[in-house]
Amino acid sequence: MANGRFGPEEWTARVELAAAYRIFDMLGWTELIYNHISLRVPGPETHFLINPFGLHYSEVTASNLVKIDLAGNVVGESKWPINPAGFTPHATIHRAIAEAHCVMHTHTTAGLAVACLEDGLSMSNFYSAQLHGKVAYHDFEGITVHADEGERILRSAEGRPVLLLRNHGPVTIGHTLPQALLLMWTVNRACEVQLAMQGKGEAIPISREVLEKCVVDALQFNPKYGAGQDSFAALQRLVDRKDPSYRM
Repeated sequence: MANGRFGPEEWTARVELAAAYRIFDMLGWTELIYNHISLRVPGPETHFLINPFGLHYSEVTASNLVKIDLAGNVVGESKWPINPAGFTPHATIHRAIAEAHCVMHTHTTAGLAVACLEDGLSMSNFYSAQLHGKVAYHDFEGITVHADEGERILRSAEGRPVLLLRNHGPVTIGHTLPQALLLMWTVNRACEVQLAMQGKGEAIPISREVLEKCVVDALQFNPKYGAGQDSFAALQRLVDRKDPSYRM
């Protein structure tokens, strides 16, 4: 049911984003009150929604999400502040990439561990093979609260949908929220498998020809084939059965 404070398109976006925060919580991707998912608000203004700083992901709802502009100013009313460490990279990406409707960042153990490895993500398993040519890297500069780092993050991304912040964790950029979520899920699974392999022997190499074929065949990232919408809908149904309060 739409909330009278927001237009129907914005309310739909709010419900979708709040669902994503609850999905992250269900998957164990939370980090106390930290990390972020941001979503572009439909309409002519470049505004986006982000989580209220101070709330756990399990407490995020459609109505308490904070709408901000590209300068970090709260648009409308909010009882909660935002985290500057979330604003800096997310705002830069939303500002510069028109198709970047959703930006996600996590500190999962697997994602952060692989981001700390000198060689980064190994293109040697089923999941990482689907990301061949889609992953970029950005060297660690500390906590991402300085505005000038935003531009360097953007240059590092080189237009790719997956960015591994070295010593920090993965970022995914999607045309839609479901696409960004499916990219993040795939990155995290690739990292989990890589860590499970380490110390067990040499990984079987995958040829460039096969890697390129995997990328072509991985249609789940393609908007023509839903770009993760079915996967997101399935996860949202699980959240609804557990606790639909995010819809408030």
